Formats: sequence, C-alpha cells, structure tokens
Amino acid sequence: MLASLDLEPRVLLLLALAGLAAGFIDAVVGGGGLVQLPALLLALPGATPVQLLATNKLGSICGTTTSSLTYLRRIRPDLRTALPLAGAALCGSAAGAALAFHIPKAAFTPLILVVLVAVGAYTLLKPSMGQMQTLRFAHSRRRHLAWAVLIGLVVGAYDGALGPGTGSFFVFALVSILGYGFLEASAKAKIANLATNLAALAVFVPQGAVIWSVGLLMGASNVVGGYLGARVAVSRGSRFVRVFFVVVLVAFVAKLGYDTWVQLAG
Repeated sequence: MLASLDLEPRVLLLLALAGLAAGFIDAVVGGGGLVQLPALLLALPGATPVQLLATNKLGSICGTTTSSLTYLRRIRPDLRTALPLAGAALCGSAAGAALAFHIPKAAFTPLILVVLVAVGAYTLLKPSMGQMQTLRFAHSRRRHLAWAVLIGLVVGAYDGALGPGTGSFFVFALVSILGYGFLEASAKAKIANLATNLAALAVFVPQGAVIWSVGLLMGASNVVGGYLGARVAVSRGSRFVRVFFVVVLVAFVAKLGYDTWVQLAG
C-alpha cells in the first residue's frame, strides 16, 4: 500500500485532464476507464492493481452520477426498464468480481480486443442501427424486461471481471438487441454503469484499496466531463452518439492492439 502521496503539480494536472476526458467519453458512449486507468498507472507506479482499479472506480462513479442525473432530467429514460437493468448489472458485477480471480491475467487484453472488434464491425455493417428507436419485444413487456435483465447480468459480470469499455457494451447491447436509439441507450447505460460502480466500491472501500486524494481529484474532473458529455449528447442526438461510439471503439481497438503486440513482442 502507498504510505503517502506527494505528487508534482504536472502529475496532478495529468490526472485531472484524464478525469475530464474520461468523464466526457463515459457520458456519451462509455469506456472512460480506458483513458483513466493508464493515467493512474503512469502517475502512481508504486500502486497495486487493486488500488488503481478502486481509485478509478471512485473517480468514475462521480462522473456517472452526474451524467445519469443530467440524462434523467433531459431525456427522461423509461425507468421501468432502466432500474431492472441497473439492478441486474449490480448483481452481475458482484458475481464478475468473484470470477475475476479465476481468469488468467494474460487473457484480459486479447479477450477485450476480440469483443471490441466484433462490436465495431457489427456497428459499421449496420449504418441505420440506433438512428431511430424501434423497440423489439414491445408487444411483450415481460419479454422486453427479461432481455434487459439478461443484458444487465452479462455486461455487469464483464465489468466486475474485466471492466474496460463497460458503458460502450451496455449501449451496444441496448441498441442492437432491444432496438433503442443511441441517445436513449446512453441514458440507460449510465444508470446501469452507476450500479456496477457502486457494486465494485462496496468491495474495494472496506478493503482500504481506494487512494482517496487521487480518486476525489479525478472524481471532480469526472463530474465536469460527465456533465459536458451528457449535455453535448442530448443536444446533438443519436447520430452524434453513434459517430462518437465508432470513433471511441476504433481508438480502443488501436490501443489494446498495441498493448497486445507489445505483450507478445516482450
């Protein structure tokens, strides 16, 4: 554990900017952790992996809370679907955290990379997906909710076990499986992501894994980024969110592909 922190001003600025960017990305399409975690790794080389994950979750939950409230006020997503989705995601995240102990570390990045490539390819091959909201299973409320709960459990378990890109996977699943528009899907994804962050912190905080000074700094930046991201997404609509989603996926694939190449070359 880190006994004390005496970070230079430029390092604090890096962490604040990373939190701002992560909050914005998270609010629009999710996946801010792929910006925030590398920044924490650079700034805190002496921290343990669990400290980095816990501190990242503290920063993230501040942003997801802000963007969730902004979406609730401006989009008013249907809570009859959003709340069961979030409840299932919370349970899935807790189960995924237990599963994480049994997944080989070397498999993390390649596994995420394969999933992201598949999601990006599917999105590009269906240019009309998410532009208009045409709900599937709308004739059967029970069936619609069953699929929402299943999405919450699966993506929540992924967040607990692996983590990066969780918000993007929520958005993709809600658009491709249930037929939501990208904007409505983003609103519901934020509420579900808030639940998965709560589940993770419920495990990390009692263990003393959170580096509070850094987490609160990034959390404050996340609040600003999350507010701005949600407002931009609401004003620009589903078309903007879809384009931003594809751009973020391409950036994630490039980064993870490079990480995998370095890992194999080493």
